[in-house]
Amino acid sequence: MLGTEFRTGSPIWIDLGSPDTQAAAAFYSAVFGWDFVSAGPEAGGYGYFQKNGGTVAALGPLTEAGARSAWMTYFRTDDARVTARAVTNAGGTVRAEPMSIGEATFAQFTDPQGAQFAVLRSEQGLQRASEEDTLVWVELHVGDPDAAVGFYHGLFGWRAEPMQAPGMTYQVLSIAEGDQQQGSFGGVAPLQDTREEARWVPYFAVADADALVTAAYDNGGTVLMPAANVPGVGRIAWLADPAQAVFAVLRPDPPAR
Repeated sequence: MLGTEFRTGSPIWIDLGSPDTQAAAAFYSAVFGWDFVSAGPEAGGYGYFQKNGGTVAALGPLTEAGARSAWMTYFRTDDARVTARAVTNAGGTVRAEPMSIGEATFAQFTDPQGAQFAVLRSEQGLQRASEEDTLVWVELHVGDPDAAVGFYHGLFGWRAEPMQAPGMTYQVLSIAEGDQQQGSFGGVAPLQDTREEARWVPYFAVADADALVTAAYDNGGTVLMPAANVPGVGRIAWLADPAQAVFAVLRPDPPAR
């Protein structure tokens, strides 16, 4: 499962771009109990969501004209510039050229089907994952899952294992190294209707999906999919925060620690 020992292709960071960072910090604090810690006056409003003293995500203002609030998943790369060339050669788009901050380098992209993602070359990333109120899974929704698997395999060497789910074939993704099941971190699912857009969706582990849905709704969020049981997986719900950034919650089976 997704962890904090990062290898090539692992989800290493996640951040939220918001038009109102104060409102976003208040919402996620109320829903997950996260604390927001500023990265400092020179960071332009960027900062970190923390749980029990460990970083679980980050938050910053929108920086692109016309951008909408959304969660961004970053995958670990050994060389952001090499990855950028590979994205372009495979039909994707470079949205933000590789940029270095200290010893880290990041870049942001759009895949050929329109899903946005990013990469980060760094030895440091999220400090807590796969426990209550932290990132536990990332899921790609696209029109052509097989083409998406091929695209990301070319970038990171990911492996995919088909799994039958109600009404669809779901592809479970794993990093290139090590045991495939232990290296799983996410999945690929087909778009469910013409109104859904291609995107990566973060899943946060929770102790009680129904209570989390109520907390999100009571604090101005939107319930996109009420909590429902998925056999062998857990209880899942899809939500949007007050700025319409989409995320999901999962009470795993067995529960997260």
